[in-house]
Amino acid sequence: MPSFNQSIFYSTVFFLTGIPGFETYHAWIFIPFCCLYVIAISGNGMILFVIITESSLHEPMYYFLSMLSFTDLGLCLSTLVTMVGVFWFNAREISFDACIGQMFFIHGFTFMESSVLLAMAFDRYIAICNPLRYVTILTNSRIIKVGFAIVIRGTTALIPLLLLLKHLSFCGSHILHHSYCFHPDVMKLSCTDTKINSAFGLAIVISTAALDSVLILLSYVLIIHSVLSIASPEERKKAFGICVSHISAVVIFYIPMISLSLVHRFGKHAHPLVHTLIANIYLLIPPVMNPIIYSVKTKQIQKAMVKMVLSKII
Repeated sequence: MPSFNQSIFYSTVFFLTGIPGFETYHAWIFIPFCCLYVIAISGNGMILFVIITESSLHEPMYYFLSMLSFTDLGLCLSTLVTMVGVFWFNAREISFDACIGQMFFIHGFTFMESSVLLAMAFDRYIAICNPLRYVTILTNSRIIKVGFAIVIRGTTALIPLLLLLKHLSFCGSHILHHSYCFHPDVMKLSCTDTKINSAFGLAIVISTAALDSVLILLSYVLIIHSVLSIASPEERKKAFGICVSHISAVVIFYIPMISLSLVHRFGKHAHPLVHTLIANIYLLIPPVMNPIIYSVKTKQIQKAMVKMVLSKII
């Protein structure tokens, strides 16, 4: 005979939420979301393809950009199934194990993207502050090691966090605030003590995204100091121009993530629509905007994309 906690664990089913109060219009509301998914998946897929196939883009900067596109692609695909299910088929139920799996990919790709942005900041720092040693420092073998380190860092810390979550009991409401599983959202539904889960989750965020943001800021302080020492205004403009795309990517990644974290921590009485809006911005805006930013601001990417499109047409 299973215990009470065991029966809860095995029978737990959560209910995902679309846009509260607009359930009748979900099919129509999802059309713009669908367009954003198409832009994100095709844009990041195209950047990955041109970097892999175009030999002129086989440089450290573009290798890191391909990692960014890979994480954005993974983040999109992690939520696509449940978003389509909720908005077009009213399939709101998700099992506990499926929820755990989705959280692993969502949070894993989020932490990996933070690490990639830090690696890109280091790349920009070396390119501007120590250009003569750029090729010798960022060799192909080191970039491969950085890639493996990013994957390991983004996933290993999540395993104990999600295992802790599996030991919680859920005996109250099973309705989530989003159309996908998000760790703080699931944890709030537990009717048992979650202090350890909260502390461990906070420690992971501090040791990954928070630490990365501080190191990125530090790298730009050093870059600005180096650029201001350049005598020529044209060279200063060129140096700052190199960093514009990366700074934009950092801003559109960290602001939605911080906003979503603040809403979950302090927005208990906020309207459910606020939770839904910020959650979808957090998920879709970085993957949609990053390919646009880099294809507009990076001439080499522009040329490679135009070349690829023309070759397909011809």
